[in-house]
Amino acid sequence: MFLFVGDIMQNLEKKREDCRTVIKGEREDGAQFRPSDWIERIASQIAQSGQGKNLRYRDCARPRVINGEKCLVVEQRLGEKDPHAFAFVQEFALSNQLKVVEECEST
Repeated sequence: MFLFVGDIMQNLEKKREDCRTVIKGEREDGAQFRPSDWIERIASQIAQSGQGKNLRYRDCARPRVINGEKCLVVEQRLGEKDPHAFAFVQEFALSNQLKVVEECEST
């Protein structure tokens, strides 16, 4: 199943701004996703150039370790800043059947 930027942006509008998506390195069937460095690869593909043309991870899409598990944490504001990068990450998770958890801060 492929999602288009318009579909993803429509879903984004329904989500709260203080939410984030945690994409885990585990597939829905429980298998570990390979290659093991996929998180760094995806984060690097949507990184921005910093001083000296060095790549910097975006502040709203970063690799993290949560409960001992490597994850890619994507904040909803990435969809506002760069809809195509947001769509790319969401489509990657969907097409590779990765476990995805939506987390929102309680107000």
